[in-house]
Amino acid sequence: MGLGSKEKIKAFMVANVGRIVTSSEIQEASGNVSEWARRLRELRDEEGWLILSHNDRADLKPGQYLLEAMPKDLPDVSFSRSISGKLRASVLDRNGFTCQMCGVTPGDIDPKTNRKVRLHVGHVVDKSLGGKDELSNLRTLCSACNQGAKNITTEKPTSIWLLAQVRRAGQDEQRAVFNWLRNKFE
Repeated sequence: MGLGSKEKIKAFMVANVGRIVTSSEIQEASGNVSEWARRLRELRDEEGWLILSHNDRADLKPGQYLLEAMPKDLPDVSFSRSISGKLRASVLDRNGFTCQMCGVTPGDIDPKTNRKVRLHVGHVVDKSLGGKDELSNLRTLCSACNQGAKNITTEKPTSIWLLAQVRRAGQDEQRAVFNWLRNKFE
C-alpha cells in the first residue's frame, strides 16, 4: 500500500527544510490530490508542524511555504475537526467578528502582513493541552494571532486583571483603549 497524500507532503517538507517551496510543488509532491492544502493545514494545526506562510511572514508571498526547522518530538495525535459550523458561527457572533487578541476585524489590513484580515476560531486552551471544542473554550482570532497562539496561549485574562493593566497605562494608552472600545460597541 502506498503513502497517503499527507505522508507524501510530510516527506517533501522534511526534504526541503529551510527552503521556500510553492503550492504547486507541494501539490505535485502530494500526488496531485485536490485536497493538498487541507493536508498541509492538518500538519500545521493538528500535528503542530511550524510550516510558515504569507500569513506568518511578510517576506513570503501567497502560495509560498517554509518549514524552518524539523518538528521535534511531536506527539502522535490527530484531532478531528469537530467544531461545527453552528458553533463556529456562535463564537464569531459572540466576539463581534473581532480578533480577541489584537482587535482587528475582517476587511482591516493586517499591519504585520499588509493583507486583509482573515478570522479563525481558536482555542483558549489548545486541544493538545486538553482544551475542549466548546463555546467557553473558543474565541475569534485573526490569522496572525491564531498562528502565534499555537500551544502557548495562556488563560483568558480576568476583567480585574485587564482593568488593572489599563489603570497602569498612561493617559494616551487609556484614551486609545477607550476609543477602541467605543468604536467596537457603537
